[in-house]
Amino acid sequence: MSSNRWLSRQASDPYVKQARSRGYRSRAAFKLIELDERDRFFRSGQKVVDLGAAPGSWAQVAMERVGPNGRVVALDILPMAPLDGVEFVQGDFREPGPLEQLEALVGEKFDLVLSDMAPNISGIAASDQARSMDLAELALEFARDWLKPGGGFVVKLFQGEGFDAFVREARQTFKHVRLRKPAASRKQSREIYLVADSRQSM
Repeated sequence: MSSNRWLSRQASDPYVKQARSRGYRSRAAFKLIELDERDRFFRSGQKVVDLGAAPGSWAQVAMERVGPNGRVVALDILPMAPLDGVEFVQGDFREPGPLEQLEALVGEKFDLVLSDMAPNISGIAASDQARSMDLAELALEFARDWLKPGGGFVVKLFQGEGFDAFVREARQTFKHVRLRKPAASRKQSREIYLVADSRQSM
């Protein structure tokens, strides 16, 4: 997409306008808000981790929903400007260093794992799909390691090669698995969100 077309789309996007007016860092906040309004996975006082959190709109929503007795940790390779109440770990969670930081910071497992991660798009469909599914698999592996029994998981997927296999895999880990397409997702996008709860003891 050309920069002029992107700017034009942004200027006319109602979710971009709402994000600015409500102080969210990106329109993605409204995807998470809609998902939670439908599936009610946030609870007051929860401990939540947001993978690939930058620029931080999902962490903002999470902090609002869990309240002052909750805890939100954002994790990303990229730097992220501070957010009130949100703790940030910068690094690649495939490596031991950031995970050790996370363990030292939190010291216990989470109630909810969020992942809105997506790869940088190359324009080569098969490659982009494979990389997006790799990120989803990493998020699922993280959730298995870091979620309390009964915990929840929300992850972005893209329909295509590997999608059905991933959903089957998630159903082996969680008692309830639902697929959602929020209104804030652009119509032409292949993105789908998997919302899972009741992480089963393995």
